[in-house]
Amino acid sequence: MNGHAASVRTGLALLAALALLPVTTAGAAPLPPEDLQVSGGADTWHSVDNFCLTWKNPTPQGGQPIAAVHYRVRNTLGTVVIGAARIDGPVEIVCELRLSNIPGIYDAEVWLEDTAGSQGAPAAAKLRFDNVRPDNVTPLPASGWIARTGFPHTIRIGHSGGEPPLSGIRGYAISINSAPNGNPCEAPSRCTEAETDLHGGAGDDALPVTGLPEGTSYVHVVAVSGSGMKSAAAGHAVLHVDTTDPVAVLTGVPSGWASGPVTLTATATDSGSDMDGALGGSPFTAIQVDGGTPTIGAGTLVSTTVIAAGAHKVAYYARDSAGNVNDGGTANGIDNRAPSVAVVRIDRDAPTIAFANSQVPGDPELIRVRIRDSLSGPDRSRGWIGVRRAGSGDRFAPLPTEAVRMALPAGEGLQARWDSDAYAPGEYEFWAIGYDRAGNAATTADRSDGRRMALANPLKTPTTLRAGFVSRSRPQCLRRGALRRCGAPVGQRRRLVVFGRGAMFGGRLIAGLHAPLQGMAVRIVERIATRSGAPTRVSTVRTDAHGAFAIRLRPGPNRRVTATFGGTRALARSAAPPAELGVRSSVRLHASSRVATIGGRPIVFRGGVAANDGATLLSGKSVQLQFRVSGVPWSEFRTVQTDRRGRFRLAYRFSDDDSRGVRFQFRAYVPEQHDWPYEPAGSRPVMVRGR
Repeated sequence: MNGHAASVRTGLALLAALALLPVTTAGAAPLPPEDLQVSGGADTWHSVDNFCLTWKNPTPQGGQPIAAVHYRVRNTLGTVVIGAARIDGPVEIVCELRLSNIPGIYDAEVWLEDTAGSQGAPAAAKLRFDNVRPDNVTPLPASGWIARTGFPHTIRIGHSGGEPPLSGIRGYAISINSAPNGNPCEAPSRCTEAETDLHGGAGDDALPVTGLPEGTSYVHVVAVSGSGMKSAAAGHAVLHVDTTDPVAVLTGVPSGWASGPVTLTATATDSGSDMDGALGGSPFTAIQVDGGTPTIGAGTLVSTTVIAAGAHKVAYYARDSAGNVNDGGTANGIDNRAPSVAVVRIDRDAPTIAFANSQVPGDPELIRVRIRDSLSGPDRSRGWIGVRRAGSGDRFAPLPTEAVRMALPAGEGLQARWDSDAYAPGEYEFWAIGYDRAGNAATTADRSDGRRMALANPLKTPTTLRAGFVSRSRPQCLRRGALRRCGAPVGQRRRLVVFGRGAMFGGRLIAGLHAPLQGMAVRIVERIATRSGAPTRVSTVRTDAHGAFAIRLRPGPNRRVTATFGGTRALARSAAPPAELGVRSSVRLHASSRVATIGGRPIVFRGGVAANDGATLLSGKSVQLQFRVSGVPWSEFRTVQTDRRGRFRLAYRFSDDDSRGVRFQFRAYVPEQHDWPYEPAGSRPVMVRGR
């Protein structure tokens, strides 16, 4: 019974199969369609339930053209889900094949029918359809911050463990941006091939990222099926990125040399991950002296003290919460930026200081002090030299001091010039203070050989200057180079000359008792008395081989003449006593007639005064009109005042009968006046006879 039933089922299946085969008629049946293709590819999974088939019709056999096309689609169980359908005409495409949105792999068959009704064998193709979304996936969060050395950073994807879609998992689409809720694919349900970043299937779940902008970024991930369907919801994760080193600042570094221990403090700040370790990491700040073991402080602050003398290289750096550190090391094959470096210089010892063992020949007033310091070196901006009378106990008076570089032996020092001419004779002692560049000070009152620094004044060779007006009775003294024969004194201390004439002034300069000084500059100062004050005329002459000098003073008003020798570094200053040059006034007088008629017309006296300095006012000067007769002294009979041009005028009438036959002498006399820089003088007499 069972065998019979089996035979029946087999027969029924055979009949069913035969029923599905194309019906053929006598003659040659059409060939199968050529190059049957599924739109999008026969091996490609489709997420849209709409397929197209294309093919090429072969050349009919037996001369019968194609009259119709037949097609059908069966599922995996062999059940026909579309067709069999017939399309009239020799078409080569059929579309709108829909599979009722049921995922699966379907078999599509197409065969041809000719005009004789013969149907050929079918051509077959696969229709792959899957519109199921894969399960949601989530990117695994990064632990803490991603530092500069954390790249490339790998984004890993966590799986749900559910059953994948029929088309499987093509890969994953990933996007990274600043939006907290982004999506890596533009379409609502699908991802394109270009949008899919990982194409290696479900296990290809790690994406290396070579760089990201600093700050907070968001990762968005979806799984993509073989048909391009994406997860219903994107998974998100936050990435905190800080690739910038923290900034460390070192305080306490002296601008130059320090004279004692130096305490340094490094303070660090970071604008990204910060220095608080809130998201993990171990931030610290460090100071390293001379390449030794660094002093490290957790967080933003660390201090250390440098004690030893010398120049020290101090490196300071910090590590932020992300792990960025500028310690000059290497991490993950990336070289860290070199640390910041400062130099701390410490000199704890005072310099050595001493006066030179001897004075400079030819320049005894030069006071020299040598300063030596092996570390910081002498400070050229500080230090001074002082002087006081030996044994007085007075405070040392500072001398104008300057820093100098000394040649023999080479080194730094101080020097001052002592104006010994301004000090009374006696013994004087000196004191100096010098500094190194660290501020250490040293003082001394001794020379380098240990002797006390003291000098006896006068230091310089004394000089004598004699000067005066050359005597008229000794004309040889006016010849240049002959003043040595004039003796001492050279000439008068006071000389009176007529208006409009100058005078010869000269002298000798000697050293010690008799040694003449040649080629020395002698300063001649003429202080000229004028209404506006005492202007000065200065001339300089040089002594000849015999120490003599001479100068002709130009005409002018009264003046005081002084001669001075300024000295040299080896010769003391000297000055001659002042000499006075007086100049007689210039006055003239004229009478309108040589004869005066008693009781008749008056005689008019006219005249004037002159000045040759260009500054004296001529107006308002008093001029006395005087007369005399033979054997009688001069008598004043009128005083007149000059006008602005220095002129005066007087009309005088003779009325005394006793004047008849008398010969009178008249003159104008200029007396001494406070605003008149000339000596008193009278004019030439004028003769007038009365009748």
